[in-house]
Amino acid sequence: MLLTGCTMGPDYKRPEVQPLPASYRFQLSPGEATSYADLSWWAAFQDPALQKLIAEAVANNYDVQIAASRIEQARAQLGVARSEAYPQLNYTVTVGGQRALVQGLNTVGTADIGFASGLIDAAWELDIWGRIRRSTEAARANLFAQEEVRRGVMLTLATDVASGYFRLLQLDRQLAVAEESTGAYKKTFDLFDLRFRAGKDSNLSVQRAEAIYNASLATAADLKRQIAQQENALCVLLGSYPRAIARARLANYSLPATPLGATSDLMQRRPDIRAAEQSMVAANAEIGVAVANFFPRIGLSAIGGGEGVHLAGTNTGFGLWSAGLSATGPIFNGGRLQSIYEGQKAYWDETVAQYRKTVLVAFRETSDALTAQQNLATRRDALEAQVVNLRQSFDLALTRYDGGRASYFEVLEAQQQLYPVEGELAQTEGDQLLATVSLYKVLGGGWKMTPAEWKQAAAQ
Repeated sequence: MLLTGCTMGPDYKRPEVQPLPASYRFQLSPGEATSYADLSWWAAFQDPALQKLIAEAVANNYDVQIAASRIEQARAQLGVARSEAYPQLNYTVTVGGQRALVQGLNTVGTADIGFASGLIDAAWELDIWGRIRRSTEAARANLFAQEEVRRGVMLTLATDVASGYFRLLQLDRQLAVAEESTGAYKKTFDLFDLRFRAGKDSNLSVQRAEAIYNASLATAADLKRQIAQQENALCVLLGSYPRAIARARLANYSLPATPLGATSDLMQRRPDIRAAEQSMVAANAEIGVAVANFFPRIGLSAIGGGEGVHLAGTNTGFGLWSAGLSATGPIFNGGRLQSIYEGQKAYWDETVAQYRKTVLVAFRETSDALTAQQNLATRRDALEAQVVNLRQSFDLALTRYDGGRASYFEVLEAQQQLYPVEGELAQTEGDQLLATVSLYKVLGGGWKMTPAEWKQAAAQ
């Protein structure tokens, strides 16, 4: 009965949240049984170059290593908490000697004394009130929370690498448009310059054409800077020094299907929600520890050993032991234990509020990703149509110029309208890929994978 005892404090029960909506805001199709988040990262991002980068990041990234170290710390703390439930054995060994004064009837002399002792003491707290069990429960929940944090770190890492990679493809395409426009503006400048030298045009046309050409050079130079810096940022995620990043082309990509799954599944997929729940479990258990501290700690203790003495050439020794049952409890502590209890209850309230907030943020982020996905698709369609219109306008202007029915300023104007829109289209195509990555992240992508599977995939 003493060993079984009772457990103080409330048992954990997941707090209620606001009723979950049947569908996400901006969700167009009904909820599917499967979700885009069910896919592993190598299935979600089917690009060999990108897969290689993610695998390298999972193997070498320092944030992953930090998260793994924190898990080991939490596991060690769990071992510390659990150890209190077992008997504690300690030993003490003492060896020494001294020269002491020895007084006789009429003389004073000295004697050498040597002694040695050995003791083994044992103590075992009987966890009648569940203090140790609740402490172990809190430590275990903290370990589980750190596991979820590591899942979140790996998911963030994979999606950050994918986002950085797609951003590079986006910048590559924008640079190609900028370099194409630079070449076209250079031809225009050369043409006006020749006409001016031949006395067929004014210097105003030359200066305007050269200004447009220099602006395109500046744009291309800025894009090259962004590409280099994006490569460097990716290298930090990969755990490597700055280097060039091998990659595909933006034109090679098509958008994948992204089923959402049921809204209730989001609670199980998102690592931040699962970590927040484990924080509630730990906070609830700490309330039990605080309640148990009001009650006496009851335990068994025992000491056994012996001591030997060497005096005047003779050896003597004796053994000793003691055993007992003890109870130690608070009488007056100025309200310290009550304050600890109130503090733990307040911390429980904090974790509940944080959990509910995390759920709301998850639904907001999913809705944001969906509206980005839909509006970017509409924007891309409009920009593609606009590019077709402007290319036809450019061709017509060039035809009119070749036929002598228009000046070259009409061709130049058509170019100035076309190339910026092509750059916007390239950016929108990249933004669509980034929105897909964001949706994978906010849905809790790869949630079925264990950390060991992440590592195994990275090693392949």
